[in-house]
Amino acid sequence: MAKSLSVSVVSADQQVWTGEVTMVVAKTVEGEIGILAGHEPMLAILAAGDVRLTLADGSKVLAQAEDGFLSVDNDVITIVARKAELVGSK
Repeated sequence: MAKSLSVSVVSADQQVWTGEVTMVVAKTVEGEIGILAGHEPMLAILAAGDVRLTLADGSKVLAQAEDGFLSVDNDVITIVARKAELVGSK
């Protein structure tokens, strides 16, 4: 079983989504980034776009975020955006 990441997606006024995932793909100002368990600590500025979260069962959660940042530290990912919302799941 793949190691998991603890993820929180937060907008300026609410917590949008929180849970355990196996992978996060997000758009930053430097390009798209994929994050798996064991990723080095980092801080990135988000570009407006999709944040794709892959759950352990292979299903996906899709959120949109803009004007914010993404933080990775010890398999904990925090995505903070001025505007963020869930747009679907598969």
